Formats: sequence, structure tokens, C-alpha cells
Amino acid sequence: MEQVRIDKWLWAVRIYKTRSDAASACRASAVRINGVIAKPASQLRIGDSVSARNKAITRTLRVVGITEKRVSASLAYEYINDQTPQLEYDLAAEKRANARLFKHEGGGRPTKKDRRTIEQLLGPELD
Repeated sequence: MEQVRIDKWLWAVRIYKTRSDAASACRASAVRINGVIAKPASQLRIGDSVSARNKAITRTLRVVGITEKRVSASLAYEYINDQTPQLEYDLAAEKRANARLFKHEGGGRPTKKDRRTIEQLLGPELD
């Protein structure tokens, strides 16, 4: 096997969770092969450079091996050479930390514990 579809490879080496996610990312111009926007059926060869944007991080990868079958997470690094700068990982971690800080608390229905606390505060006259 000398070449493989980009969406299959991205799914096989666990960059995206599903193949349809990988194909959607390609259609949304989030994946580039050697600097050129890739379609889901674009062919990938050993030595190509892949840039894939996934949520908060843009990963830069060098293709070391070709596979169409999904491999375990520990074996995935046999097929890629991760060239993503450490700064990208730091920015992604900072975005995740900030998302937790600004999480909206108190939205939605009260929990059972919240309801009991409200009942204690208001007293038995509302029963």
C-alpha cells in the first residue's frame, strides 16, 4: 500500500474520533496536505506533511507509515511524526482551563440536593 485516503488515515491514527469527523474536517478546510486544502478522498503518501485542526489545537504531522485500519493509541505513533510546536499544546491547555473557569453554574434544573436546600430555606409552608 503506497497511498491512502486522508480521511481514513486521520481516523486510523486517532487524530479524529470517527471517519465521518475526519471527512467533515476535510470538507470544512481544517485539513491540509503539504499546505494544500485536502478533500476527504485526497491521497496521502509517506513523507507528506499534514496539518489538522481539531477543536482547540492545530496539529502538524509528518506521515511515517500508511494504514487504513484503526490502530491502538500506543501504535498510532508508529505512523506519525508529531511536529506540532509545544506552544500549540500550551495554548490548548490554557483554553481548556479558561473554559472551566467561566463555566455557567446554576443553569438548568436544580438537583435533588439543591431542591432540599431550597425547601429548608423556604420552610414547610410551601408543601
